[in-house]
Amino acid sequence: LDRVYFDVEPGKTLAIVGPSGAGKTTTIQLLLRFYDPQAGRILLDGVDLREMRRDDFRQTMSLVPQDPVIFANNVMENIRFGRQDANDSEVMEAANLAGAHDFISVLPEGYSTYVGERGVMLSGGQKQRIAIARAILRDAPLLLLDEATSALDSESEQVVQRAVDALAKDRTTIVIAHRLATVKKADRILVMDHGKVVAQGTHESLMKEGGLYARLARLQFVSDVKEAF
Repeated sequence: LDRVYFDVEPGKTLAIVGPSGAGKTTTIQLLLRFYDPQAGRILLDGVDLREMRRDDFRQTMSLVPQDPVIFANNVMENIRFGRQDANDSEVMEAANLAGAHDFISVLPEGYSTYVGERGVMLSGGQKQRIAIARAILRDAPLLLLDEATSALDSESEQVVQRAVDALAKDRTTIVIAHRLATVKKADRILVMDHGKVVAQGTHESLMKEGGLYARLARLQFVSDVKEAF
């Protein structure tokens, strides 16, 4: 990353887009403090992350990654990982809000179904809905979405996107996205390329600018139309 600066107001949604290698996931990794910036600061409510214990500031965050970690356990315990003291009813309510309850209900043993190592018994869309249920159960004020729908087929993407929209409501959200259809409603979009912010604005303003964002959007539109046929 090179002189990247942005701020996100409470309750707002910031989207970060750009081609592969632009620095999108690096940004998320810095926010989670997997490593620290060589220069500059990352502030949470005005406090430098380096001045806080990792487990303290991570309590304020929920992460839904592109490839969610699913444990070799049953569905109930996989969702409960979001908040260990949650009771069964709270877990099921989170699953329902995530659009996961229906598919869980038809599993051989419902919420008690063992999902196998890395969730081999589940599809990509089902894993993502469990990850979103986990985030809903956690109920943290800051939501980080890292390519949460990019690996899904169109039908699964729509279901997961509805769950993501419900989760992002009334939370501060930072969403990393490859598919631009998922970021149109963001309050602000940062466009990154080669580690720099090259443009920012709303979907409409960036389309009017005709820069990298507009080019990426046109390429995706053509690709989506080809897939449809």
